[in-house]
Amino acid sequence: MIKRKAETALLQLAKEFKCVAVIGPRQSGKTTLVKKVFPKKPYVSLENPDIRKFASEDTRGFLSGYSEGAILDEAQRVPELFSYLQQILDDKDEAGQFILTGSNNFLLQENIAQSLAGRIGLITLLPFSMMEAGITKSTSINKLLYKGLYPSLYDKKFDPAAWYSNYIMTYVERDVRLIKNITNFTAFEKFIKLCAGRCGQLLNMHNLAIETGVDSKTVASWIGILEMSFIIFRLNPHHANFNKRLVKMPKIYFYDTGLAASLLGIEHAEQLSFHPFRGSLFENLLVVELLKQRFNRGLRSNLSFWRDNVGNEIDVLMQNGDKLTPVEIKSGQTITDEYFKGIKFWQKMNPGSNGYIIYGGDSKQKRSNGIEVLPFYSIEGLNGKGEIR
Repeated sequence: MIKRKAETALLQLAKEFKCVAVIGPRQSGKTTLVKKVFPKKPYVSLENPDIRKFASEDTRGFLSGYSEGAILDEAQRVPELFSYLQQILDDKDEAGQFILTGSNNFLLQENIAQSLAGRIGLITLLPFSMMEAGITKSTSINKLLYKGLYPSLYDKKFDPAAWYSNYIMTYVERDVRLIKNITNFTAFEKFIKLCAGRCGQLLNMHNLAIETGVDSKTVASWIGILEMSFIIFRLNPHHANFNKRLVKMPKIYFYDTGLAASLLGIEHAEQLSFHPFRGSLFENLLVVELLKQRFNRGLRSNLSFWRDNVGNEIDVLMQNGDKLTPVEIKSGQTITDEYFKGIKFWQKMNPGSNGYIIYGGDSKQKRSNGIEVLPFYSIEGLNGKGEIR
Protein backbone atom coordinates (compact mmCIF):
# COMPACT_ATOMS: atom_id res chain seq x y z
CA MET A 1 0.00 0.00 0.00
CA ILE A 2 1.34 3.41 -1.00
CA LYS A 3 2.01 5.73 1.94
CA ARG A 4 0.11 8.98 1.47
CA LYS A 5 1.83 12.29 2.18
CA ALA A 6 -1.29 13.48 4.04
CA GLU A 7 -0.91 10.86 6.81
CA THR A 8 1.25 13.07 9.01
CA ALA A 9 -1.09 16.06 8.83
CA LEU A 10 -4.14 13.84 9.41
CA LEU A 11 -2.64 12.34 12.56
CA GLN A 12 -1.72 15.79 13.84
CA LEU A 13 -5.25 17.11 13.29
CA ALA A 14 -6.65 14.11 15.15
CA LYS A 15 -4.51 15.09 18.16
CA GLU A 16 -5.74 18.69 18.08
CA PHE A 17 -9.43 18.43 17.19
CA LYS A 18 -12.28 16.33 18.52
CA CYS A 19 -13.35 15.52 14.98
CA VAL A 20 -11.52 15.47 11.64
CA ALA A 21 -13.00 15.62 8.14
CA VAL A 22 -11.15 14.33 5.09
CA ILE A 23 -12.66 15.81 1.95
CA GLY A 24 -11.78 15.36 -1.70
CA PRO A 25 -12.86 13.83 -5.01
CA ARG A 26 -14.45 10.43 -5.22
CA GLN A 27 -11.83 7.68 -5.63
CA SER A 28 -9.00 9.89 -4.33
CA GLY A 29 -8.21 7.38 -1.57
CA LYS A 30 -10.01 8.95 1.41
CA THR A 31 -11.47 5.70 2.74
CA THR A 32 -8.21 3.79 2.33
CA LEU A 33 -6.31 6.55 4.12
CA VAL A 34 -8.57 6.87 7.16
CA LYS A 35 -8.85 3.10 7.58
CA LYS A 36 -5.07 2.82 7.56
CA VAL A 37 -4.44 5.73 9.93
CA PHE A 38 -7.24 4.78 12.35
CA PRO A 39 -7.40 0.96 12.16
CA LYS A 40 -9.08 0.55 15.57
CA LYS A 41 -12.04 2.78 14.82
CA PRO A 42 -15.28 1.19 13.57
CA TYR A 43 -15.92 1.98 9.89
CA VAL A 44 -19.40 2.97 8.71
CA SER A 45 -20.29 3.68 5.08
CA LEU A 46 -23.23 6.02 4.74
CA GLU A 47 -23.46 5.10 1.07
CA ASN A 48 -25.12 1.89 2.28
CA PRO A 49 -28.89 2.50 1.95
CA ASP A 50 -29.85 0.52 5.07
CA ILE A 51 -27.27 2.21 7.27
CA ARG A 52 -28.13 5.62 5.82
CA LYS A 53 -31.83 5.05 6.56
CA PHE A 54 -31.07 4.08 10.16
CA ALA A 55 -28.79 7.09 10.63
CA SER A 56 -31.39 9.46 9.14
CA GLU A 57 -34.46 8.16 10.94
CA ASP A 58 -32.91 7.49 14.35
CA THR A 59 -29.73 9.54 14.48
CA ARG A 60 -29.41 9.41 18.25
CA GLY A 61 -29.82 5.63 18.29
CA PHE A 62 -27.35 5.23 15.42
CA LEU A 63 -24.64 7.29 17.12
CA SER A 64 -25.18 5.58 20.47
CA GLY A 65 -23.58 2.50 18.95
CA TYR A 66 -20.31 4.41 18.57
CA SER A 67 -19.67 5.85 21.99
CA GLU A 68 -15.89 5.68 21.42
CA GLY A 69 -16.10 7.31 18.01
CA ALA A 70 -16.00 5.96 14.46
CA ILE A 71 -15.13 6.61 10.83
CA LEU A 72 -18.24 7.92 9.06
CA ASP A 73 -17.70 7.63 5.32
CA GLU A 74 -19.55 10.11 3.03
CA ALA A 75 -21.00 11.88 6.05
CA GLN A 76 -22.75 14.54 3.93
CA ARG A 77 -25.31 11.89 2.91
CA VAL A 78 -26.90 12.23 6.38
CA PRO A 79 -27.04 15.94 7.30
CA GLU A 80 -28.92 15.11 10.51
CA LEU A 81 -25.72 13.66 11.97
CA PHE A 82 -23.97 16.96 12.46
CA SER A 83 -26.26 18.49 15.11
CA TYR A 84 -26.10 15.32 17.18
CA LEU A 85 -22.34 15.08 16.75
CA GLN A 86 -22.01 18.59 18.18
CA GLN A 87 -23.49 17.49 21.49
CA ILE A 88 -21.44 14.28 21.63
CA LEU A 89 -18.20 16.15 20.96
CA ASP A 90 -19.02 18.81 23.53
CA ASP A 91 -19.62 16.16 26.21
CA LYS A 92 -16.10 14.73 25.84
CA ASP A 93 -12.67 16.35 25.87
CA GLU A 94 -11.04 13.53 23.92
CA ALA A 95 -9.43 14.47 20.58
CA GLY A 96 -9.94 12.50 17.40
CA GLN A 97 -13.28 10.95 18.33
CA PHE A 98 -14.93 10.91 14.91
CA ILE A 99 -13.32 10.86 11.46
CA LEU A 100 -15.60 12.02 8.66
CA THR A 101 -15.05 11.73 4.92
CA GLY A 102 -16.92 13.49 2.15
CA SER A 103 -16.78 13.98 -1.62
CA ASN A 104 -19.24 16.86 -1.70
CA ASN A 105 -17.53 19.99 -0.50
CA PHE A 106 -20.61 22.17 -0.32
CA LEU A 107 -22.88 19.83 1.64
CA LEU A 108 -20.13 18.84 4.06
CA GLN A 109 -18.82 22.36 4.64
CA GLU A 110 -22.34 23.76 5.05
CA ASN A 111 -23.14 21.26 7.80
CA ILE A 112 -19.76 21.76 9.46
CA ALA A 113 -20.22 25.54 9.51
CA GLN A 114 -23.65 25.19 11.09
CA SER A 115 -22.87 22.59 13.73
CA LEU A 116 -19.19 21.73 14.14
CA ALA A 117 -17.30 24.99 13.72
CA GLY A 118 -14.30 25.07 16.05
CA ARG A 119 -14.59 21.37 16.82
CA ILE A 120 -13.33 19.94 13.56
CA GLY A 121 -10.10 19.93 11.57
CA LEU A 122 -10.23 19.73 7.79
CA ILE A 123 -7.84 18.19 5.29
CA THR A 124 -8.28 17.87 1.54
CA LEU A 125 -7.06 14.67 -0.10
CA LEU A 126 -6.58 14.79 -3.86
CA PRO A 127 -5.44 11.89 -6.08
CA PHE A 128 -1.82 10.73 -5.83
CA SER A 129 0.99 13.24 -6.04
CA MET A 130 3.65 12.41 -8.60
CA MET A 131 5.99 11.25 -5.85
CA GLU A 132 3.32 8.97 -4.34
CA ALA A 133 2.68 7.45 -7.77
CA GLY A 134 6.40 6.85 -8.32
CA ILE A 135 6.77 9.25 -11.24
CA THR A 136 10.43 9.44 -12.31
CA LYS A 137 12.68 10.65 -15.09
CA SER A 138 11.73 7.63 -17.20
CA THR A 139 7.97 8.33 -16.99
CA SER A 140 6.36 9.33 -20.26
CA ILE A 141 4.70 12.73 -19.94
CA ASN A 142 2.03 11.76 -22.45
CA LYS A 143 1.15 8.59 -20.52
CA LEU A 144 1.05 10.53 -17.25
CA LEU A 145 -1.27 13.20 -18.65
CA TYR A 146 -3.53 10.55 -20.18
CA LYS A 147 -3.58 8.22 -17.17
CA GLY A 148 -3.84 10.89 -14.50
CA LEU A 149 -3.16 10.13 -10.85
CA TYR A 150 -6.27 8.52 -9.39
CA PRO A 151 -5.15 5.68 -7.06
CA SER A 152 -7.42 3.05 -8.67
CA LEU A 153 -5.44 3.29 -11.89
CA TYR A 154 -2.25 2.45 -10.00
CA ASP A 155 -3.68 -0.25 -7.73
CA LYS A 156 -5.15 -2.29 -10.59
CA LYS A 157 -4.67 -2.49 -14.35
CA PHE A 158 -7.72 -0.54 -15.45
CA ASP A 159 -7.97 0.90 -18.93
CA PRO A 160 -7.95 4.68 -18.27
CA ALA A 161 -10.44 5.44 -21.05
CA ALA A 162 -13.00 2.97 -19.66
CA TRP A 163 -12.33 3.96 -16.04
CA TYR A 164 -12.83 7.70 -16.65
CA SER A 165 -15.92 7.10 -18.78
CA ASN A 166 -17.48 5.19 -15.90
CA TYR A 167 -16.31 7.85 -13.42
CA ILE A 168 -18.05 10.59 -15.38
CA MET A 169 -21.32 8.64 -15.64
CA THR A 170 -21.26 7.78 -11.94
CA TYR A 171 -20.48 11.38 -11.01
CA VAL A 172 -23.32 12.80 -13.10
CA GLU A 173 -25.87 10.27 -11.89
CA ARG A 174 -25.00 10.33 -8.20
CA ASP A 175 -23.29 13.50 -7.07
CA VAL A 176 -24.87 16.15 -9.25
CA ARG A 177 -28.36 15.17 -8.15
CA LEU A 178 -27.34 15.55 -4.53
CA ILE A 179 -26.50 19.19 -5.17
CA LYS A 180 -29.03 20.24 -7.76
CA ASN A 181 -31.68 18.58 -9.89
CA ILE A 182 -30.31 19.15 -13.38
CA THR A 183 -32.86 18.12 -15.96
CA ASN A 184 -30.82 18.80 -19.12
CA PHE A 185 -27.99 16.31 -18.68
CA THR A 186 -27.06 16.50 -22.35
CA ALA A 187 -26.27 20.21 -22.01
CA PHE A 188 -24.49 19.61 -18.70
CA GLU A 189 -22.24 16.92 -20.18
CA LYS A 190 -21.44 19.22 -23.11
CA PHE A 191 -20.62 21.93 -20.58
CA ILE A 192 -18.14 19.69 -18.72
CA LYS A 193 -16.38 18.86 -21.99
CA LEU A 194 -16.18 22.54 -22.88
CA CYS A 195 -14.59 23.19 -19.48
CA ALA A 196 -11.97 20.53 -20.24
CA GLY A 197 -11.08 22.48 -23.35
CA ARG A 198 -10.42 25.52 -21.19
CA CYS A 199 -7.82 24.07 -18.79
CA GLY A 200 -5.48 26.86 -17.82
CA GLN A 201 -7.57 29.49 -19.60
CA LEU A 202 -9.50 32.45 -18.27
CA LEU A 203 -13.02 31.61 -17.18
CA ASN A 204 -15.37 33.51 -19.50
CA MET A 205 -18.86 32.49 -18.41
CA HIS A 206 -20.56 34.46 -21.18
CA ASN A 207 -18.72 32.54 -23.92
CA LEU A 208 -19.32 29.24 -22.13
CA ALA A 209 -23.03 30.01 -21.95
CA ILE A 210 -23.22 30.72 -25.69
CA GLU A 211 -21.37 27.50 -26.61
CA THR A 212 -23.39 25.38 -24.19
CA GLY A 213 -26.73 26.90 -25.18
CA VAL A 214 -27.77 28.02 -21.69
CA ASP A 215 -27.76 31.36 -19.88
CA SER A 216 -24.87 32.80 -17.87
CA LYS A 217 -26.60 32.21 -14.53
CA THR A 218 -26.88 28.51 -15.34
CA VAL A 219 -23.19 28.37 -16.26
CA ALA A 220 -22.28 30.06 -12.95
CA SER A 221 -24.39 27.48 -11.11
CA TRP A 222 -22.83 24.57 -12.99
CA ILE A 223 -19.31 25.87 -12.35
CA GLY A 224 -20.20 25.84 -8.65
CA ILE A 225 -21.42 22.25 -8.91
CA LEU A 226 -18.16 21.12 -10.53
CA GLU A 227 -16.18 22.89 -7.81
CA MET A 228 -18.28 21.41 -5.00
CA SER A 229 -17.71 17.93 -6.38
CA PHE A 230 -13.93 18.38 -6.74
CA ILE A 231 -13.94 18.18 -10.54
CA ILE A 232 -12.53 21.65 -11.23
CA PHE A 233 -11.14 24.57 -9.28
CA ARG A 234 -10.51 28.23 -10.00
CA LEU A 235 -7.07 29.78 -9.80
CA ASN A 236 -7.60 33.43 -8.96
CA PRO A 237 -5.44 36.29 -10.23
CA HIS A 238 -3.10 37.87 -7.72
CA HIS A 239 -5.39 40.21 -5.81
CA ALA A 240 -2.99 42.85 -4.51
CA ASN A 241 -2.49 46.18 -6.27
CA PHE A 242 -5.09 45.64 -8.96
CA ASN A 243 -5.19 48.26 -11.67
CA LYS A 244 -6.86 48.63 -15.05
CA ARG A 245 -4.02 46.85 -16.81
CA LEU A 246 -4.36 43.59 -14.87
CA VAL A 247 -6.60 40.68 -15.79
CA LYS A 248 -9.12 40.03 -13.03
CA MET A 249 -10.88 36.84 -14.25
CA PRO A 250 -9.87 33.48 -12.71
CA LYS A 251 -8.48 30.54 -14.68
CA ILE A 252 -9.97 27.05 -14.41
CA TYR A 253 -8.19 23.74 -13.91
CA PHE A 254 -9.26 20.14 -13.39
CA TYR A 255 -8.16 18.30 -10.27
CA ASP A 256 -6.86 15.51 -12.51
CA THR A 257 -5.54 15.57 -16.08
CA GLY A 258 -6.72 12.04 -16.82
CA LEU A 259 -10.33 13.12 -16.36
CA ALA A 260 -9.78 16.23 -18.48
CA ALA A 261 -8.10 14.16 -21.22
CA SER A 262 -11.02 11.74 -21.25
CA LEU A 263 -13.50 14.60 -21.60
CA LEU A 264 -11.42 15.93 -24.50
CA GLY A 265 -11.93 12.62 -26.30
CA ILE A 266 -8.32 11.46 -25.97
CA GLU A 267 -8.38 7.64 -26.18
CA HIS A 268 -4.68 6.78 -25.94
CA ALA A 269 -1.50 8.49 -24.78
CA GLU A 270 0.04 8.69 -28.25
CA GLN A 271 -2.66 11.17 -29.29
CA LEU A 272 -1.07 13.71 -26.97
CA SER A 273 2.21 13.87 -28.90
CA PHE A 274 0.85 16.56 -31.21
CA HIS A 275 -2.40 17.41 -29.47
CA PRO A 276 -3.22 21.15 -29.24
CA PHE A 277 -4.14 20.80 -25.56
CA ARG A 278 -0.93 19.02 -24.49
CA GLY A 279 0.64 22.21 -23.11
CA SER A 280 -2.53 23.12 -21.21
CA LEU A 281 -2.79 19.64 -19.68
CA PHE A 282 0.89 19.77 -18.67
CA GLU A 283 0.34 23.13 -17.00
CA ASN A 284 -2.76 21.70 -15.29
CA LEU A 285 -0.73 18.75 -13.99
CA LEU A 286 1.91 20.96 -12.38
CA VAL A 287 -0.52 23.50 -10.89
CA VAL A 288 -2.40 20.67 -9.18
CA GLU A 289 0.89 19.18 -8.02
CA LEU A 290 1.78 22.44 -6.27
CA LEU A 291 -1.70 22.47 -4.75
CA LYS A 292 -1.30 18.92 -3.44
CA GLN A 293 1.90 19.91 -1.66
CA ARG A 294 -0.16 22.38 0.38
CA PHE A 295 -3.21 20.20 0.94
CA ASN A 296 -1.13 17.20 2.02
CA ARG A 297 0.21 19.31 4.87
CA GLY A 298 -3.28 20.38 5.94
CA LEU A 299 -2.83 23.89 4.51
CA ARG A 300 -4.97 26.03 2.22
CA SER A 301 -4.00 26.96 -1.30
CA ASN A 302 -1.42 29.72 -1.60
CA LEU A 303 -1.52 29.82 -5.40
CA SER A 304 -2.56 32.54 -7.80
CA PHE A 305 -1.50 33.78 -11.23
CA TRP A 306 -0.62 37.15 -12.71
CA ARG A 307 -1.38 38.58 -16.12
CA ASP A 308 -1.67 42.07 -17.59
CA ASN A 309 -3.68 43.16 -20.60
CA VAL A 310 -0.72 43.25 -22.96
CA GLY A 311 0.27 39.60 -22.55
CA ASN A 312 2.83 39.62 -19.72
CA GLU A 313 2.04 36.65 -17.50
CA ILE A 314 3.22 34.43 -14.66
CA ASP A 315 1.61 30.97 -14.66
CA VAL A 316 1.70 30.56 -10.88
CA LEU A 317 2.57 32.75 -7.90
CA MET A 318 3.29 30.92 -4.64
CA GLN A 319 2.69 33.12 -1.61
CA ASN A 320 4.45 32.40 1.67
CA GLY A 321 3.92 35.24 4.12
CA ASP A 322 4.58 38.42 2.19
CA LYS A 323 6.88 36.66 -0.28
CA LEU A 324 5.67 35.89 -3.81
CA THR A 325 7.59 33.34 -5.85
CA PRO A 326 6.85 33.17 -9.60
CA VAL A 327 6.67 29.82 -11.39
CA GLU A 328 6.53 29.31 -15.15
CA ILE A 329 5.43 25.96 -16.59
CA LYS A 330 6.66 24.80 -20.01
CA SER A 331 5.89 21.41 -21.57
CA GLY A 332 8.82 21.45 -23.99
CA GLN A 333 11.97 19.40 -23.39
CA THR A 334 14.47 21.99 -24.61
CA ILE A 335 15.25 25.09 -22.54
CA THR A 336 14.97 28.27 -24.60
CA ASP A 337 15.30 31.99 -23.86
CA GLU A 338 11.53 32.32 -24.23
CA TYR A 339 11.09 30.27 -21.04
CA PHE A 340 12.65 33.08 -18.97
CA LYS A 341 10.69 35.98 -20.43
CA GLY A 342 7.83 36.05 -17.91
CA ILE A 343 9.96 35.76 -14.77
CA LYS A 344 12.49 38.32 -16.01
CA PHE A 345 9.63 40.78 -16.52
CA TRP A 346 8.38 40.01 -13.00
CA GLN A 347 11.88 40.56 -11.59
CA LYS A 348 11.98 44.04 -13.13
CA MET A 349 8.87 44.94 -11.13
CA ASN A 350 10.04 43.02 -8.04
CA PRO A 351 13.84 43.38 -7.75
CA GLY A 352 15.54 40.54 -5.87
CA SER A 353 12.75 38.06 -6.58
CA ASN A 354 13.73 34.46 -7.34
CA GLY A 355 11.69 32.17 -9.56
CA TYR A 356 11.27 28.69 -11.00
CA ILE A 357 10.74 27.22 -14.43
CA ILE A 358 9.24 23.72 -14.46
CA TYR A 359 9.57 22.00 -17.81
CA GLY A 360 9.29 18.67 -19.61
CA GLY A 361 13.02 17.97 -19.87
CA ASP A 362 15.66 16.38 -17.60
CA SER A 363 18.21 19.08 -16.74
CA LYS A 364 18.42 21.16 -13.58
CA GLN A 365 19.87 24.64 -13.81
CA LYS A 366 20.52 27.37 -11.25
CA ARG A 367 20.99 30.70 -12.99
CA SER A 368 22.83 33.66 -11.48
CA ASN A 369 19.69 35.80 -11.85
CA GLY A 370 17.90 33.72 -9.20
CA ILE A 371 15.91 31.55 -11.61
CA GLU A 372 16.00 27.76 -11.19
CA VAL A 373 15.02 25.33 -13.93
CA LEU A 374 13.54 22.04 -12.70
CA PRO A 375 12.32 18.87 -14.44
CA PHE A 376 8.61 18.24 -13.87
CA TYR A 377 9.21 15.05 -11.85
CA SER A 378 11.53 16.72 -9.31
CA ILE A 379 9.39 19.41 -7.70
CA GLU A 380 8.38 17.64 -4.49
CA GLY A 381 8.74 20.17 -1.68
CA LEU A 382 8.84 23.20 -3.99
CA ASN A 383 5.68 24.75 -2.54
CA GLY A 384 6.51 24.94 1.13
CA LYS A 385 8.70 23.02 3.51
CA GLY A 386 10.74 20.13 2.24
CA GLU A 387 13.60 19.46 -0.11
CA ILE A 388 13.40 19.57 -3.86
CA ARG A 389 14.51 16.16 -5.04
